[in-house]
Amino acid sequence: MTADGGKEPPEDEGNRHVENAVLLGFLAVLAAAGVWLLSTMADVRKVQDCAAQGRRNCATIEVPDRTR
Repeated sequence: MTADGGKEPPEDEGNRHVENAVLLGFLAVLAAAGVWLLSTMADVRKVQDCAAQGRRNCATIEVPDRTR
């Protein structure tokens, strides 16, 4: 009930479900971006640690797979 004694209007259940689905999708994208960012930061940190120790050839070397 509201302060003036009237009943509250019923919530639109269909609209609420759509909003919850959109919010869940947004949170999933945000979590995936966070994981990607942390992974990238870890890779950069490894290269910086290698270079700080005075080593050479610290960058990763991409080697193509051999086909038989």
